[in-house]
Amino acid sequence: MHAHSLVLTLAIWMPIVFGIAVLVVGSGKRPSIARWTALSGSVLSFIITLPLVKGFDSSTSVLQFVENVPWISRFNIMYHLGIDGLSVWFVVLTAFITVLVVISGWEVITDDIAQYMAAFLILSGLMVGVFSSADGMLFYVFFEATLIPMYLIIGIWGGTNRVYAAFKFFLYTLAGSLLMLIALIYLYTQSQSFEISSWYALPLPIMPQVFLFIAFFLGFAVKVPMWPLHTWLPDAHVEAPTGGSVVLAAIMLKLGAYGFLRLLLPTAPDASRLMAPVVITLSLFALIYISFIALVQTDMKKLVAYSSIAHMGFVTLGFFLFSQLSIEGAIIQMISHSFVSGAMFLCIGVLYERMHSRQIVDYGGVVNTMPKLAAFAVLFSMANCALPGTSGFVGEFMVILSAIKFNFWIGFLAAITLILGAAYTLWMVKRVYFGAVQNDHVAKLTDINYREFSVLTVLALLILYMGIFPKPFMDLMHESVINLLFHLAQSKLPATL
Repeated sequence: MHAHSLVLTLAIWMPIVFGIAVLVVGSGKRPSIARWTALSGSVLSFIITLPLVKGFDSSTSVLQFVENVPWISRFNIMYHLGIDGLSVWFVVLTAFITVLVVISGWEVITDDIAQYMAAFLILSGLMVGVFSSADGMLFYVFFEATLIPMYLIIGIWGGTNRVYAAFKFFLYTLAGSLLMLIALIYLYTQSQSFEISSWYALPLPIMPQVFLFIAFFLGFAVKVPMWPLHTWLPDAHVEAPTGGSVVLAAIMLKLGAYGFLRLLLPTAPDASRLMAPVVITLSLFALIYISFIALVQTDMKKLVAYSSIAHMGFVTLGFFLFSQLSIEGAIIQMISHSFVSGAMFLCIGVLYERMHSRQIVDYGGVVNTMPKLAAFAVLFSMANCALPGTSGFVGEFMVILSAIKFNFWIGFLAAITLILGAAYTLWMVKRVYFGAVQNDHVAKLTDINYREFSVLTVLALLILYMGIFPKPFMDLMHESVINLLFHLAQSKLPATL
């Protein structure tokens, strides 16, 4: 057991406990207490995760910071936690994004502040639980539990059609997850254990592997989301409050992608190789088709939502090229997308708070009245276009390079999306920020305050740092990716099918 074995338990349960505390002490007419309690809880929860990076041993692929105690002994279900190079960054990232969300909603949310802050804190702990689970049933419980706070965030603090968007989000993701539960139970019947690592060695015939692939794929593809299971995401983003959109894009989409790495690929390697052409085709279709859909959007939030679907296409494409370069590039893309998409939604949220409109046509010339915001927005847009020197370039370049090595035409089609991404992103920036002031509402806009400036500065620095010096992010994942590829290379087909 690792010397710091309680870190993961604290990382999961501290934000949840603070979320409950916010509900207790922040109820009634004490919004300032709710805000400061939430901020304290989020900052402490983030600080707790830092030893995970500092004390991480990058020379091994075994789980670290392990905790393993009985939970439901009758079914051999364990409270088993641990992280490796595939998950360590996402635990820290979840806690970090929660701090930014609490700060960004400091003055924006005026109704039910305690409940709003508590929902994000509890959601943060549950998402950390997903990334930390080494037991299949524990993974499923955390995975499903994340739906509840996000459903409330969209349904209570969302826009006009928030109830419709919340129900659509809940039903889509729940339906996919039910198939995943059947797959988990099947694996338990074969191994008499819910230990995820024990499933990797099961000698499963091809047909059970195909069943597992389909069950896991549908459960995780909805969450990513992959085309054609993506239709819930634009509605959820448009109706969600700014904080909800940030967490949804930065972390919740990564739960599905992480599920591919942790469960689908290593438990069904033969089926994964068999179905890889299908997933590659769906990924390329999402990259190109969704980019064209983004080009015609009139709502800024919906445009960035479709952009997220397209960028996550690089992630699934990288996973199913089955090379170290492609998988590491996909993981880097996941981290970068968290920073870039979160930053873009925060910029849109700043404009919405002042104008109460997300329609591109209502803006124009914002740079004249909000030069600081415009500078940040242009930087984040460049990162969204994968400009070299920003984090957006690193992962996409690695995936495209590995795709070209795999098949030139797959790499060529993937590279086309860089042009399309620049087209829809810069087209939005031009119409919103540049040119002359278009109306009196834009003329009366006030630039970002110190709180908003601080949040955007932190994200800008991370995007630039990761774009210029990505090595620290990649060093921790090398051995775990190599171990994943080892499992993928080991055929589980018995001698006689």
